[in-house]
Amino acid sequence: MTLKPHSQPAPRPEAAAIRHRLHTIIFEADTPAGKLFDLGLIFSILLSVLVVMLDSVGPLHADYGGLFLRIEWGFTILFSVEYLLRLLCIGRPLKYAVSFFGIVDLLSILPTYLSLLLPGSQYLLTIRILRILRIFRVLKLAQYVGEANHLVRALRASRRKIIVFLFAVATMVVIFGSLIYLVEGPEAGFTNLFEAYYYAIVTLSTVGYGDIIPITPLGKAISCFIMILGYGIIAVPTGIVSVELAQTRKLEVSTQSCPECSAEGHDSDAAFCKYCGAQL
Repeated sequence: MTLKPHSQPAPRPEAAAIRHRLHTIIFEADTPAGKLFDLGLIFSILLSVLVVMLDSVGPLHADYGGLFLRIEWGFTILFSVEYLLRLLCIGRPLKYAVSFFGIVDLLSILPTYLSLLLPGSQYLLTIRILRILRIFRVLKLAQYVGEANHLVRALRASRRKIIVFLFAVATMVVIFGSLIYLVEGPEAGFTNLFEAYYYAIVTLSTVGYGDIIPITPLGKAISCFIMILGYGIIAVPTGIVSVELAQTRKLEVSTQSCPECSAEGHDSDAAFCKYCGAQL
């Protein structure tokens, strides 16, 4: 007798419909329900961050600390349920869990639970403000998403040039820092090469804290040269990225989210996810 291979039961149509409905509400902003959900979420995020900020004020904490704590736990439970629903309505929950927004969503609820073991860690809840980035999708500002992708591609294309530039800057810091150390010495506060390198970085970047200054005419002349060189150096990375921005082709993107891996940033005419191949 031959045994038929065991096969997984197909999901019930009702469950699939509920999952699809949840995905449409939670991850999409093209429907009234989805837009209302995201607007409510953004309002809750802003309110929860405001509560954390107010709780850090001493007199307010003394008078309303208990109220702030209850509100904070209420928001944490709300966001925890929302996080679980996001995992449930995604075909590949692990993909979402390790994505940028997935990590941010998790970090936005962990500090409250950690505060049970590490008092004070609840103030890290201000990381929730990163979740406000979802407003780009809520307001259908897809053109801003496209511009962000455009900038990322330009930075990625120019990374080798920027690395070479930073290596050249580091070389100049070592050379000028060593020269200043030899000219000025410990009498002017340059007690070691690390102090001299710090001064060279501060001067080359035209920040000029003034905590260490040269006192000899030659040292001042070298510092003037470093500062003038710094003004010229500032324009270099800008020019590199500008060239790549001009050469990078802009792509029109949509705000649609993949129902399997939750990836966004797809082309406006895409029928399948470019990350996992699922149908959009």
